[in-house]
Amino acid sequence: MTATATRVLVLNSGSSSVKYQLIDMNDGTRLAVGLVERIGEQTSRLAHTPLAAGGDKRETEGAIADHDAALKAVAAELAADGLGLDSPQLAAIGHRVVHGGLKFTEPTVIDDAVLTEIERLVPVAPLHNPANITGIRTAQAMRPDLPQVAVFDTAFHATMPEYAARYAIDVETADAHRIRRYGFHGTSHAYVSRKTAALLGKDPSEVNVIVLHLGNGASASAVAGGRCVDTSMGLTPLEGLVMGTRSGDVDPAVTFHLKRVAGMSTDEIDVLLNKKSGLIGLCGDNDMREIRRRIDEGDERARLAFDIYIHRLKKYIGAYSAVLGRVDAVAFTAGVGENAAPVREAAVAGLEEMGMAVDASLNAVRSDEPRLISPEYARVAVAVVPTDEELEIAQQTYALVNA
Repeated sequence: MTATATRVLVLNSGSSSVKYQLIDMNDGTRLAVGLVERIGEQTSRLAHTPLAAGGDKRETEGAIADHDAALKAVAAELAADGLGLDSPQLAAIGHRVVHGGLKFTEPTVIDDAVLTEIERLVPVAPLHNPANITGIRTAQAMRPDLPQVAVFDTAFHATMPEYAARYAIDVETADAHRIRRYGFHGTSHAYVSRKTAALLGKDPSEVNVIVLHLGNGASASAVAGGRCVDTSMGLTPLEGLVMGTRSGDVDPAVTFHLKRVAGMSTDEIDVLLNKKSGLIGLCGDNDMREIRRRIDEGDERARLAFDIYIHRLKKYIGAYSAVLGRVDAVAFTAGVGENAAPVREAAVAGLEEMGMAVDASLNAVRSDEPRLISPEYARVAVAVVPTDEELEIAQQTYALVNA
């Protein structure tokens, strides 16, 4: 890495997609952002926006066979803007990796041993880690001389005490099969909890925050003095809040019942709970805007789905208030958390005795900036804090390669 290398390429490789951002770490400026989707199909699409040049979004469609072809297409788009992967200004490539298990609790420079361990974790992250590995290998082949860093979704939650991280099952069985609560969305929870402290004018070590990351996937965390002490997702991202297509918490015996009585296979139950449940299972929609529109038109099924979603949210706010003992702030983030004012209002409604309230006029404001939406008299600050997982990955990556 040269002394002038200040750029980090952030890659988030999914099973059929690659999201990317090129960020200049001098000031956090986005130089380019983009998405390749439907990889492996005839209708693949690449959308690329060269922000540094102030250019318009460019979109191309056509078959992109695999991740190797996808990253080569991304490299070509970047090169067309003078931002190629061969630039001496590129310091590192940061990769989002969903599951780091107990071994990876910090950003880690990737070598063969690290990749082997990420592969060993595939059984507990079968939908995510294989795609992350594919993206890493492809990027390594394109720039074998460049530091490649893995930033793990689970890492921020590694500070959970054992009594929060362990399930109450036989210890030997749990240890043999790595069964414990790991948590996810860690880069978002880390970023938002720090930003919330800054919004309050305090150091993270002084603040207790409940972070509500509400997107299509959703999770809550209890952060005490900058350290996660509990989170809603567990061994996999299925546990916890009601999500777009995931059920969240269910009685484990539901799976036995579906297998024995309904005759469903393990894979069918997996698909049901992960892809056909949550909001889409309850009302046929997983877009909160559409659900609210249906509610306004008197749709009772949409109303019930919304009420179940909010009920679960309130349960976690209450539970994490008890875990923390003192709550300084509740922070809403991610697509739903940042944009759905009715969700924020409903989640806090009735919690005045806990010191929480929302000011209707402040809650109605649309902004990309962190902001308070609670009235001045509220004992607990309620905030909307836009998340920035890509910047968090870039910052962790850059700090590691410059250490």
